[in-house]
Amino acid sequence: MSTDKRNLRVSEVMIGDVRSIDGLATVSDAAALMRSHSITSLVVNRRDADDEAGLIDIQGIAREVIARNRAPDRVHVYEVMTKPVVSLPATMLVRYAVRHLTNLGLRRVLVVDQERNVIGIVALRDMVLAWIAD
Repeated sequence: MSTDKRNLRVSEVMIGDVRSIDGLATVSDAAALMRSHSITSLVVNRRDADDEAGLIDIQGIAREVIARNRAPDRVHVYEVMTKPVVSLPATMLVRYAVRHLTNLGLRRVLVVDQERNVIGIVALRDMVLAWIAD
């Protein structure tokens, strides 16, 4: 294994162009934003510096809205989001991030800077493929 692989950081693998939404938006708004950007999750913005970021995804919408026969235009994002969510520092080594995600049974997590601002999202799949790639 090359030295480069041992020092591969989460920031080098993450997707930095994350889409976000306000917690007061409706699930219909969130679904429209996901559809328009061909994505399956959105970061829910922090309300202030002491708050934590949230995440709304397709699985949560399916479980909390569709399966419960709720009207997506009458349900707010904050009602069905996951919060707090697991996050990783951008500087973490990928080998530790992969271990952490597999131990928790997670497929993706938020990436944060030193001030806990969301700067990206990283998927287990992307880290594994980056690690194995030549």
